[in-house]
Amino acid sequence: MEPIARLVKVSVPNYLAGLPIPDSIGGWFRLGVKDWLALLPPTALLVGVGYMSYRAFCPHGRPSPCGRVNRTIKKDVAKVVDEIDIEDIDKKAVFCRCWRTENWPYCDGSHGCHNKEHGDNVGPLIISRS
Repeated sequence: MEPIARLVKVSVPNYLAGLPIPDSIGGWFRLGVKDWLALLPPTALLVGVGYMSYRAFCPHGRPSPCGRVNRTIKKDVAKVVDEIDIEDIDKKAVFCRCWRTENWPYCDGSHGCHNKEHGDNVGPLIISRS
């Protein structure tokens, strides 16, 4: 435990005290190449910790498991576009928004498993005629 205590109490503070951090904005412009090189390791550490925190705690920072939302539907076209005439809908139509349905473009309830697995809250689009 003593080596860790020495690292935290002595080595790190001495290292940080020795960094060439200027007192003013103008001082940043007077730093030399060696000074900038000395600032690279702590800057890289801070950027890495910030990025890992962003990925861990921000929901939109986490990628989907395979990086794609649409894994199977109409993969042979550049963009999936479907058009349904409202006159063809009897009383109600339920459309998929999770891309997991086997009955595209209609919802088959696949979003339930998706929501449990990923902690998501996606649901269908429901269009009804009065």
